[in-house]
Amino acid sequence: MKHFAFLSLAFFPLLSDAQDTSLHEYLSDDQPWVEAVSGYTFTDGLCTDSAGNLYFTDVKAGKGIYKLDAATGKTDLFLDNLPGISGLQIGPDGRFYACHNREQRIIAISMKGEVEELLTGVKCNDLVVSKKGHLYFTETPTQCIHLITADKKHIIADEGHVAKPNGITISPDEATLAVSEYGGKHVWTWRIEPDGTLTGGAPFMTMWLPVGKESASGDGSTTEANGRYFVTTELGVQIFDPAGRLAGIIAKPVRDGKVVSVEFAGKDHNILYVAAGDKIFGRKLKVSGYFK
Repeated sequence: MKHFAFLSLAFFPLLSDAQDTSLHEYLSDDQPWVEAVSGYTFTDGLCTDSAGNLYFTDVKAGKGIYKLDAATGKTDLFLDNLPGISGLQIGPDGRFYACHNREQRIIAISMKGEVEELLTGVKCNDLVVSKKGHLYFTETPTQCIHLITADKKHIIADEGHVAKPNGITISPDEATLAVSEYGGKHVWTWRIEPDGTLTGGAPFMTMWLPVGKESASGDGSTTEANGRYFVTTELGVQIFDPAGRLAGIIAKPVRDGKVVSVEFAGKDHNILYVAAGDKIFGRKLKVSGYFK
């Protein structure tokens, strides 16, 4: 019971001289979670564009890619006939890149809905695309991290080390790739080489665990402009500084609910959005996300 009372707080910082900053420096008590989207079944695949519009999917019951307009706050179906997408990002060429989980393929989608198939036969979960055009994605069942290079070569970049790899993000200098474990307690990182390949993989961050469990259920992840990593877990959104130290945990919008995908969006990219089942919640922060 003490455990759940503790987590009901809006956030709780880890008071340590070792961390780079306190959560109080970028969280405001008067800016709580606000429901932004509702009426779906299982929201996921949060991503944003340069204008701060938020795009998302409904993995279980959706028709395609949906858009939350940054200016009007209205939601509509942006691209139809693309059900079952779990991971989504807009690449440097202005196209969507997607883990089309239902079809077991990686695809690129123009803003008009034209689809290019990049890779098939993979149980893809989430992805990230670098400014050089290298695409990295997680395949949770096989414990693989995949790379599709800018010239469309497919490489298994890491295999068998990460316990159920899930959320994936990249550092602002695009020198580090980070992947969260759904089946363990670590966020792994690798050095990104000039050709896009990965080296030096290691469990760099340690997520807090729920009482009595051995897995943090690390799910979606994103990066803040100053290099902090935001990772959705069973306890809430765990935040790590660039040195890999846990700075604190933002409590979930709904105490007994789940949070999966996470992204910064809004006009100034300073609203942290989380996909939480049938809804999406947003919370305005004092910092901005790294627009990948």
